[in-house]
Amino acid sequence: MSSESIKNVVFDIGNVMVRWAPLEIVKLTFGEIKASEELAKRIFQSETWLDLNKGFISEDDAKVQYKRLLDLSDLECERLFYYVKRTQILIYGSIDLLKRVKSSGYNVYALTDNVHEIVAYLKSEYSFWPLFDGATVSAELGLLKPQAEIYQSLLNQHKLTASETVFIDDMPHNVDGARAVGIAGIQFENVDQCEEELKALGLSF
Repeated sequence: MSSESIKNVVFDIGNVMVRWAPLEIVKLTFGEIKASEELAKRIFQSETWLDLNKGFISEDDAKVQYKRLLDLSDLECERLFYYVKRTQILIYGSIDLLKRVKSSGYNVYALTDNVHEIVAYLKSEYSFWPLFDGATVSAELGLLKPQAEIYQSLLNQHKLTASETVFIDDMPHNVDGARAVGIAGIQFENVDQCEEELKALGLSF
């Protein structure tokens, strides 16, 4: 891949644009309980959460399932999804990075494992979503990273060429998934590190 070939920069959302902190969500919802890490796994690594991310069920459906499967109360479910959204604060510097990349002539896109209701919240709460030239969202496709099909959907949906595209994600297996279909990948740690790696690929902004 020649360093001048990148035309498209694709951003993950959780822990790239906004914070995603399951353990904190659990602690805010239930208080300081001994089994908070285990409960976070039972909520956010469950089939219910995966189905929510795939768009197979709604947030209300998920609440019903959590009440049945985890014995949560109505109030606990309401608090849980309140904090699911409210803890998603902006990552320092990410919107500025997105704006600088876009204003330098690169196409910018989002690729996110995300829930319909969370996307709606982010669109209403923050101003960054309209900056994207397009977005590929798991809940609209029934697919999750790092399935090859979700990266192919990104490329097909926006008519992108893999070798002209770089994907930024905080999770190494998602970066590897992109690389497996010929997309360059950067594992996001912070904005300064990400900017350095983008420039190392030959981007100028």
